[in-house]
Amino acid sequence: MVTYVIRNGKLVQKHAVVKDTRQIMPDIKPYKSMIDGHMVTSRSHHRTHLRDHGCIEVGNESMETKLAPPSKEARRRALHEQLRDMTDNDANRILSRLRDEAHNQRR
Repeated sequence: MVTYVIRNGKLVQKHAVVKDTRQIMPDIKPYKSMIDGHMVTSRSHHRTHLRDHGCIEVGNESMETKLAPPSKEARRRALHEQLRDMTDNDANRILSRLRDEAHNQRR
């Protein structure tokens, strides 16, 4: 899309002004960590320190929760824990019901 403006009484094409957007940020001032009392002396040390202690900087956190899928071993342990007190009769009753439901869905 072309935009025109009036300059000195004439209609001329407006050109976008591209500004140099590079910015140099100074390093952070050293501070004493509230986590473990160590001195944090640079921005990279700050990021590493937070990551190493499982912390996030408020305002920079991700708004979505990303959970890693449970491992096969974790699923197996959870299943064993849930089924630990189940009797053979209980298990057979559940398996029978599941077979019946699967059979009815195929019809």
